Amino acid sequence: MNEADLESAIRLDGNVAAGILAEVFRCESTSATTVCSGCGAVAQMGSLLAYGLDMGAVLRCPHCDTAILRLGATGEALWVDLRGAVSVRFVLSS
Repeated sequence: MNEADLESAIRLDGNVAAGILAEVFRCESTSATTVCSGCGAVAQMGSLLAYGLDMGAVLRCPHCDTAILRLGATGEALWVDLRGAVSVRFVLSS
């Protein structure tokens, strides 16, 4: 299996990270709008490319592959790194 096939086999969309995102963000997070710091693309978090998920996830821009969001879970703590996002906009339920 070549590298492109391997990447394609492990890459999922950001909706699979909904569970761990719900632990951090107490509102619907997959519909949150992100702005990529790499290319400026605007996308919903659920449309980002997700990698990992055993102990966390990395959500990447589908346009330029910038790591927008990194999540890590240790059982005692959750780690969030948003340096790949210019902004993240969450819509709160009324």
